[in-house]
Amino acid sequence: MAEHFDGSEYFDCSDSSQLLAASRAARQALGRGELVVLPTDTVYGVGADAFDSAAVAKLLAAKGRGRTSPPPVLIPGTATMQALAAEVTQPVKKLADAFWPGPLTMVMFAQPSLVWDLGETQGTVALRIPNHPLTLELLRETGPLAVSSANITGQPAAKSAIEAQRMLTDSVAVYLDAGEVSGEGTPSTILDVTELNSPTGKLRVLRLGAISVAEITAVLPDAEVITEE
Repeated sequence: MAEHFDGSEYFDCSDSSQLLAASRAARQALGRGELVVLPTDTVYGVGADAFDSAAVAKLLAAKGRGRTSPPPVLIPGTATMQALAAEVTQPVKKLADAFWPGPLTMVMFAQPSLVWDLGETQGTVALRIPNHPLTLELLRETGPLAVSSANITGQPAAKSAIEAQRMLTDSVAVYLDAGEVSGEGTPSTILDVTELNSPTGKLRVLRLGAISVAEITAVLPDAEVITEE
């Protein structure tokens, strides 16, 4: 049974008897345009329906973040990438095959026909398939979710649901607690692949995280890797 904190529902997802109710509560909250805190393979995230512009605005407000920092979009599989991206080149497919599900976020041009408002994206979308069974199952049921780290901007990313709850309080409708994330809470590596049109194309590292440059170049040895940090 869910606990309640300041109007939010809090589920212990290590208790199998709570999983069904937790999943239902999360789906319903997202459908109402509310926020859900969920586990990933890196840190905890706070998510909203990617196609609900008011919900995405609520997510940015909860974090104290502006429209110039649009959230990434978590997806359940590569078929969703094909639907959301304007083009998926062969080198991008190689990166997806090598690192998804996992801690790699790829910024690519979005399908121009998409009706959504993630913020000032300059026509791009940052996509990732997380390697966490609970969140992958939720994504299969809900479709793409705009997800950012579950913290107030400027504070350390939450490694547990209770850390997220202390920061985000009642701005979130449902908290899914799957225990503390393993490892150091290192965020995903973010790559700009908008110029990766061939094996020798450009690849920009916007944030170096859990995946190293050496691991990337092992997959694409001929790409021109530019580190922004």
